[in-house]
Amino acid sequence: MTLLRRYPDACLGFLGALLVTAGSYGLSDVPRLDSTLPDLGLAPMTYGHGKTLSGFAFWTGIALMVIAWVRIGRDHERMSLRATMSTIGAWTAPLMVAIPTFSRDVYAYLGQASVFMHGFDPYTDGPAHVPGPIVDSMAQIWAPTTSPYSPGFMLLLRGIVGITGDNVFAGVILIRIALLPGLLLTMWAVPRIAAHFGASRRLGLWLVLVNPMLLIHLVGGPHLELLMMGFLAAGVALVLDGRHVAGLVTLGLAISVKITAGIAIPFVLWIWIDHVRTQRAAQQSTDADADRTGDIADRPPLPWRERIALFVATAAVPSAVFGVFTVILGLGVGWMNGLTYASRIINPFTIPIAVGHVITYAAAPFTVLNLQEVLPVTRGIGSVALAVILVFLWWRHRHDERSAMAGMSWAMLALLLLEPSTLPWYYTWVACVVVAFTLPMWVRQVVVGVSTFYLIVFQPDDSILFYKPLETLMALAFSVLAAVALGRRDPLRINRFRSLLVHG
Repeated sequence: MTLLRRYPDACLGFLGALLVTAGSYGLSDVPRLDSTLPDLGLAPMTYGHGKTLSGFAFWTGIALMVIAWVRIGRDHERMSLRATMSTIGAWTAPLMVAIPTFSRDVYAYLGQASVFMHGFDPYTDGPAHVPGPIVDSMAQIWAPTTSPYSPGFMLLLRGIVGITGDNVFAGVILIRIALLPGLLLTMWAVPRIAAHFGASRRLGLWLVLVNPMLLIHLVGGPHLELLMMGFLAAGVALVLDGRHVAGLVTLGLAISVKITAGIAIPFVLWIWIDHVRTQRAAQQSTDADADRTGDIADRPPLPWRERIALFVATAAVPSAVFGVFTVILGLGVGWMNGLTYASRIINPFTIPIAVGHVITYAAAPFTVLNLQEVLPVTRGIGSVALAVILVFLWWRHRHDERSAMAGMSWAMLALLLLEPSTLPWYYTWVACVVVAFTLPMWVRQVVVGVSTFYLIVFQPDDSILFYKPLETLMALAFSVLAAVALGRRDPLRINRFRSLLVHG
């Protein structure tokens, strides 16, 4: 009741999460779960008036969560850090029992683990080798493909399927529980990263975990990025706190969940070097009030031998953690084969795919170009550009810890924009590190607009509306409205219109 009186927007979002969860039982993949949910009487929610009511509940819930998120973000300093964390917990709780929504990746997790449990190698054999309710629940495009998941996550999945077997619903719930430490680690780490650089802790949590798009995808999905994000943010927080080895071990856990987290590791080298230089300067200084963030020029440069030693340690510690999981799993580096299947995902939310679409459309009056023939070229160029940009960012942002965090953030964003494919929940990669900076209002508005757009164009049944012009325009209109509302209390000027009606 205290939360309701003091923070009505948090309660509005909680109501939204309840409605999203209720609606998911009619809009998501309930028919695929009939073999494990035979007695709940859910079938009427999946067709006719039942599905209409489910859709109304689901999209009303989405709207309430976005409205609450925008209102909280507009006055984020009014909500205490503890209340912000309570809000995240309250919004998460209903989603823990939702039917997987917006994606069927969680069934692929179970399918890859089931292959492993039945004696196959998930890095060479697809889930189709073990037919049953798990494979039936998957997006069939992934049934014959091999696993792209890192060894640590595969071990976790193997343990889950060992408990739940072919019970799809139980498997989904247990995966959510197993991923939950990622949420808790993020709630611990994000405020520390933000506070280290003088940014708002509450605004950081608002950006990452109060964000309905990320929260629904990560928990309602669910997706392994939740656990990866927790380890990534915690590892960075530990490094910034001066516990470099512990931070690198934690980052090793992050890449053992998903290799993408490795983008952050090279920038840790610059943070570590900056800390050592600062300590040396403090030891040599005779000024008792010397500031650890003083002029970089006053700090003694490290000899190349020490730099190389730190470079080796930065690379070796997380590699050793990853290697331990690889040895325990006993399947080598076959996960690299599965990464190639990412090219099967085609949506216009990366630059290479968007350019491929533009080229085929522009050439249409003159010649017929097959998108599948254009994409390898644009993706190849994008991959080369990404490699060059990552090296440039790493070297460009070598000066101090703040510069390194900026480079890390830009590198994650570059990966999102230039990799072969991007999905909404991938934005956790950049969100959990960019909290180090106080983002200007226009950037926050872009975040709100993009998040709202993704919530609409990606549908709860795993379809996508982007290629439908009318629906896309509607999604764009709602996204712009949400973005404008963040900076303006009455974006539609309703109060002004009401005043004109009342006073003439």
